Amino acid sequence: MENDWSGKNTFSKAPYETNENLICGRNPCLEAVRSGREIDRLLIAHGATGSTVTAIIAKCREKGILIKEVSGKKLDFLCADANHQGVALFYASHTYYEVADLLKTAKDKGEAPFLLICDEIEDPHNLGAIIRTCECCGVHGVIIPKRRSASLNATVAKSASGALEYVKVARVTNIANTVKELKKEGIWVFGADMDGKDYTTFDFSMPCALVIGNEGKGIGPLVASCCDELVRLPMFGQINSLNASVAAGVLMYEVVRKRNSK
Repeated sequence: MENDWSGKNTFSKAPYETNENLICGRNPCLEAVRSGREIDRLLIAHGATGSTVTAIIAKCREKGILIKEVSGKKLDFLCADANHQGVALFYASHTYYEVADLLKTAKDKGEAPFLLICDEIEDPHNLGAIIRTCECCGVHGVIIPKRRSASLNATVAKSASGALEYVKVARVTNIANTVKELKKEGIWVFGADMDGKDYTTFDFSMPCALVIGNEGKGIGPLVASCCDELVRLPMFGQINSLNASVAAGVLMYEVVRKRNSK
């Protein structure tokens, strides 16, 4: 289990900013996992034991669900003092897909694949806004990591304004490895980075994927090294970066513009 407790300050950090999509209690959690519902992550309080806890953990491990060990006080906070019995889980508002499903969507439409990869976007409002723009731009799917990322909770669904009903989202263990696999499929991967080349100089009509990085750190070094090209948006003011969802929107519409000008 991954220890995620580092003090009270973590209460305000993603992905635990809201108790939406949260189930508390041993039996409710066990039934949720057994039912086949899409689970984002399981939270276990330090020292929680018992046959039901063991069964929940075993089932989550079997399904590859992320398990985090946290403080009992943290669970008290998240569950609004409900009787969580040392166990809680976050479930997804929508179904996750495989990367192959995203590529099939493009193939079925007879279009060159156009994907959006979010490298540790933690703000659910940003992720929802990105998904909304993806739907408007005809993106065939969004890829997010399992760890250190906003998941498909109610806040994301609300910010997406209905777009989650039409945009497939795949969740992967490792973004860098996924980028490498996409390149093997003939997809050009462009990462948004301040040290990249002017984004207007590229022809995005080929099968492509855009990588948008974390709100504060940008794209991780390993992911950046895996991209075919790094692209930047020119800045003319005193602030040297855009909101992640805004940057994603500008780049997506450049892909649309280039494809429609052919």
